[in-house]
Amino acid sequence: MSFPDRRQQHLDLLTDLMARAKRAGADAADAIMVQGASLNISFRLGKLEDVERSEGQDLGIRVLVGRRQAFVSTTDLSSAALDATVARVVAMAKAAPEDPYCGLADRDLLAKRWPDLDLRDHVEPTTEDLVARAKAAEEAALAVKGVTNSEGAGADWSVGLVALATSEGFAGAYIGSHHGVSASVIAGEGTGMERDYDYASVRHLSELASPEEVGRSAGEKAVARLNPRKMPSQAVPIVFDPRVAGSMLGHLAGAVTGPAVARGTSFLKDRLHKPVFAPGIQVIDDPHRKRGLRSKPFDGEGVATQRTVLIDNGELTTWLLDSASARQLKLKSTGHAARGTGGPPSPSTTNLYLAPGKQSPDEMMADIKHGLYVTEIIGFGVNAVTGDYSRGAAGFWIENGELAYPVSELTIAGNLKDMFARLTPASDLTFRYGTDSPTVRIEGMTVAGT
Repeated sequence: MSFPDRRQQHLDLLTDLMARAKRAGADAADAIMVQGASLNISFRLGKLEDVERSEGQDLGIRVLVGRRQAFVSTTDLSSAALDATVARVVAMAKAAPEDPYCGLADRDLLAKRWPDLDLRDHVEPTTEDLVARAKAAEEAALAVKGVTNSEGAGADWSVGLVALATSEGFAGAYIGSHHGVSASVIAGEGTGMERDYDYASVRHLSELASPEEVGRSAGEKAVARLNPRKMPSQAVPIVFDPRVAGSMLGHLAGAVTGPAVARGTSFLKDRLHKPVFAPGIQVIDDPHRKRGLRSKPFDGEGVATQRTVLIDNGELTTWLLDSASARQLKLKSTGHAARGTGGPPSPSTTNLYLAPGKQSPDEMMADIKHGLYVTEIIGFGVNAVTGDYSRGAAGFWIENGELAYPVSELTIAGNLKDMFARLTPASDLTFRYGTDSPTVRIEGMTVAGT
């Protein structure tokens, strides 16, 4: 059954809801509708394990009475239920404490037009299609010599509609789809077993990697980790595989969001318009990339979105702001508000990436006599206030510029301020995850081992 395009129907409903809120005593209001459908397959050791199909819709409304605001969500869209929802949320807002920074987005920032981002694929797979993909991925993984067991393979599809309207006159909606395939397997036996995985996720099925490619990659990654060694503690260059290098951008994004800066809980709170990375480094957030996994035509408050160069030539150029944090910092929203149906907007990135450098990964490692190539990061040992960084890691030891053997049970440590300043990107950027990075090299970190 094809997913229906009900954008106008939902926008009409939200517009009517704004009018009900005003009649009930709200000074201003906005509302968001999320409708979706998904199909997920789990497959293990040649057998189908789970088939999950879900469909649903959820509506959230925010109302403001003076400088007070409240939120309520509901799945009941009957007229009587919506009247009750509006009455409840207005009463809650009247009883809420005052917030000097709350409010809808400034009218002059609202999106008036937006590009077609080609986010929806009209191909909707059947259960049999997804079973075949998961089966093929697992078979390819198990066919890799050294793979001894499977944690399962999966295939999934989803489609979702987002509609947003505000009492300031904004109304917009878009639909996006998703196709994915994954595999996770075990290599080795007994106490020498190692696991690894791979997956692919895209908007359009035509761009999805083949299940066989994903499965084979998962198997090869697992086998490559067999017989890891432990290393003595030392300071060496560390090279991060693209699969984990994006975590550095996550730490950056968390440090430059408006609420963290306004609270003074960010290690970068005093670095705006100052160098954070080495000269030449660029970090870009692009909500308008066609078919991007996190692309969107407007933000969660209806503010126009645009490509933002967050780090330009090594310098931090802006904070990531929604309307509330912008007011707190006496700035304007940057169009980065994200939201669900049950709470206030908050700043978030879209398609965030580190621009590639000029050297290939091999060229980047060529001069490393001893170093660590990280493929897995474990734990959450990052202090957002100070930037202190300490996480478990596994990967491969670098000797004379080449990957020599697998290593595990290591801890890597440093401070994000120093790590950012000493980071060098390679040339191998590909867009796979929503937050993407090429291979990166960071000097001056400590590896703690035996």
